[in-house]
Amino acid sequence: MSPLKRFRRPWLWLGLWSFAVLLVIVFSLTPPPPVELPRHGDKLEHLLAYALLAAAAVQVFAHGRYLLSVAAGLVLMGIALELAQGALTSTRMADPADALANGVGVGLGMLTALTPWRDALLRYERGHG
Repeated sequence: MSPLKRFRRPWLWLGLWSFAVLLVIVFSLTPPPPVELPRHGDKLEHLLAYALLAAAAVQVFAHGRYLLSVAAGLVLMGIALELAQGALTSTRMADPADALANGVGVGLGMLTALTPWRDALLRYERGHG
């Protein structure tokens, strides 16, 4: 059984999702833009980024153990990137609260698997193939 849903073009959707993951990694390890955020506003950015990655994973990956594995991978990625920010960059710092926001975001994104929207991409592809 495939870890991906039964798309006509599964590698297209997996590629787009992987590119989004890569963007999060790059933006996490490069200097932040000179934008003034409200206090703790970056926590909302973390939560939203990881919620979107997780919700997109719900669209791409088959449910069950594959999706749980992706969720665990996203949580671990969020923790690892926080550690990398502290160890590998001089323009960022590790923040446990950011890692927590990442994990909460993954949980929120995964909740979309419990909604009728969980197969929206599959329905879209079948209707526009």
